[in-house]
Amino acid sequence: MDEFGRAFGLAVAMILRADPDLVAIVGLSLRVSLTAAGLGFVLGAPLGALLAATRFPGRGALLVLVNALLGLPPVVVGLVLYLLVSRSGPLGSLGLLFTPGAMVIAQGALALPIVAALSHRTCEALWAEYGDSLRVDGVGTGHAALILLAMAPAPLVTAFLAAFGRAIAEVGAILMVGGNIRGYTRTMTTSIALETSRGDLALALGLGLVLLSLTLAVSAAAFGINRVAASPRG
Repeated sequence: MDEFGRAFGLAVAMILRADPDLVAIVGLSLRVSLTAAGLGFVLGAPLGALLAATRFPGRGALLVLVNALLGLPPVVVGLVLYLLVSRSGPLGSLGLLFTPGAMVIAQGALALPIVAALSHRTCEALWAEYGDSLRVDGVGTGHAALILLAMAPAPLVTAFLAAFGRAIAEVGAILMVGGNIRGYTRTMTTSIALETSRGDLALALGLGLVLLSLTLAVSAAAFGINRVAASPRG
């Protein structure tokens, strides 16, 4: 217990004095995860809206697949991406292995199904209400999908925050394709695992506190946005 108390005190001190190693790791984590969440949003939101506004053979199976991918194991994503971008893989010439770019792709692959599923759920409800009117007005499928997205700013922000929360807390995939290289691909989650195994509990706890704070902030923001969106306007 005394050891934990000392480590916790050192962790708080590191945060308060903005320890350079801690700041660098947090900064890289935020850049990678925000970019990955943005990538997942740009691809996932239109996909969800299109699935809501269109009917075609196999649509049900595609929806099942999108929802199933919500539970996609990160290590499987990491393994597949590793095989693709390794030197002997089909994309090996791009030199992505053990780079932040590979980490963005891995986290983006995990974020995309979340955005697609949440966007589809929102747009499906809007399509049920406004779909007939859009069809009568002769609005094309792509345009209709954009209209549905424009009608749901709050749920879309929530979807982005959910994607970011998934990305920032991920460790397995980015460890496999990023390599946990100090000063280059070492993020909060991979650092926590490494420093704990090394016995550097102060840095691990400091990063853990920052990560926990970010997670709580994302959850609070999503809750607040949904509450404001659901409140009656008078």
